[in-house]
Amino acid sequence: MALDFRGTARGHLAALDALCREIARAGGRCLVVGGSVRDALLGIDVEEFDLEVFGLAPKELVALLEQSHRIDRVGEAFGVVKLRDHPFDVALPRRESKRGLGHRGFEVQSDPDLSLEEAARRRDFTINAISYDPLTGELIDPVGGRQDLERRRLRHVSERFVEDPLRVLRGAQFTARFELDPAEETIELCRRVGIEELAPERIFEEFRKLLLRGRRPSLGLELLRRAEWLRFFPEIEVLVGCPQDPRWHPEGDVFVHTGLVLDAFAAERIGEPWEDLVVGMACLCHDFGKPATTVEEGGRIRSPGHEAAGEPPTRQFLARLTAQRRLADQVVPLVREHLKPQQLYAAGASDSAVRRLARRVERIDRLIRVVRADQRGRPPLEPDDEAVLWLRRCAERLKVEDAAPQPLILGRHLIDRGRPPGPEFKPVLDAAYEAQLDGRFDEGDALEWLDRHLPALWRSATASQGASSRGESADGAE
Repeated sequence: MALDFRGTARGHLAALDALCREIARAGGRCLVVGGSVRDALLGIDVEEFDLEVFGLAPKELVALLEQSHRIDRVGEAFGVVKLRDHPFDVALPRRESKRGLGHRGFEVQSDPDLSLEEAARRRDFTINAISYDPLTGELIDPVGGRQDLERRRLRHVSERFVEDPLRVLRGAQFTARFELDPAEETIELCRRVGIEELAPERIFEEFRKLLLRGRRPSLGLELLRRAEWLRFFPEIEVLVGCPQDPRWHPEGDVFVHTGLVLDAFAAERIGEPWEDLVVGMACLCHDFGKPATTVEEGGRIRSPGHEAAGEPPTRQFLARLTAQRRLADQVVPLVREHLKPQQLYAAGASDSAVRRLARRVERIDRLIRVVRADQRGRPPLEPDDEAVLWLRRCAERLKVEDAAPQPLILGRHLIDRGRPPGPEFKPVLDAAYEAQLDGRFDEGDALEWLDRHLPALWRSATASQGASSRGESADGAE
């Protein structure tokens, strides 16, 4: 059968055919392998190709590639060469022996004479162990991957699965991406694997893929629960069994709700990786504060203050996954403020309150996405979007939907009015910004407002600085 590599530029397909013919003339055989074949069988666009070349020694293959292509040798130690002019990773079949800890603790040895079945059996899941010969149209499937793909089944290839702990997280994100049903025997193998050997950046990358590519991230979380891997993520583990009031959350506990919220988020991803990552992480973490705050009062279940209580566990969770402080700094405000749209709407809040919310969360459009997902994570209840529609209209009118209000009065305006730079600038500019948020002036009359209020603001700032200096002098005398 001829595979349809959708989404692939014609030039790349022509180059693939030419490369396979070059390798065949040299006595080798070039196969498309792994995710490239899996995605083609699923009708998903294929943008990159993993190729495996049998029958040529490493030096022969590199020499052949260099004749017609610009190559990148960065992965050559692992038997992989990248082509710079086409999205091809070209590898030799290899044997791997576990020699050390972690995802990279393998001794790798290229073996061009490895059989097709042996090459397939070193892969993680059967759906990734299918090969395709572009010259003959032959689909090579020694471990039943195509049938598993048709049945949407996730199944490990061999007992060697346990040698690489990353495979558990890969299994979670594959399950989420392709809506798979993990085989019970595969779940059992996952239970035998520990996370301790994995570097944080590898863990983070799989979570990132789960959030940015998963059609149903809830299925990935459920795999981790069944595999007893939530013990490595205690902030998620404590969501399991944490009760919610069935009047507002008929779907079940906080873990179930979180999965449904993530599925709703996935259905509305916007295709901007950073924005989707921030919002997806906020959806994952939005109820981390519930286990610590949930109480039963008068036969009702409540979680007062859970949004604020979610900040410490969110920071702890993200700090273990990544050193990107920027991510935590943008996710945490969304967690802390995820109830605010409904509260402001119910209170008939002013423009000032909306501006201040924009300052706290940085982007109101992100918060709206989190709240929309939260509303859709409570089936069979219908989502109530009145609050987010109101907030969106306000934010658009105030021009704060995708950024906090920018200060209209700056230090240069104080200098223009003869004020020398110094410690007085900060309190004066802070007071001016607060007045701006209150709507006491806009771009058209900002400087007029400053001219009227600067003398009083400057006197207040100078007096505060003087009092502070006297206090420091007294402390020094002691």
